[in-house]
Amino acid sequence: MSDTIRHITIRGRVQGVGYRYFVEHEARSRDLEGWVRNRRDGSVEAVFSGPAAAVTAMIAACRRGPSSARVQAVQDEAANPDLLNLREAGERFSVLPTI
Repeated sequence: MSDTIRHITIRGRVQGVGYRYFVEHEARSRDLEGWVRNRRDGSVEAVFSGPAAAVTAMIAACRRGPSSARVQAVQDEAANPDLLNLREAGERFSVLPTI
């Protein structure tokens, strides 16, 4: 069982700049479980699950984002393990369709 599960929402210029793929790469490099997706309101939403230190480092990376992004705000809250079920079957980390 994972130590920590966090649900975050990132606002700013975070769509159309490779943000989701940045998040996917960073999460996979930290061996985290979860998912990322765009939202119609222009934000990006993600769930990360894994050791507390790795999740904290991932959230710090999200605050920076890729060089072409401009992160204005990151909302961070504890998440229910059921949120992990939104991942694609058989994947540790998924890029989901926009909602």
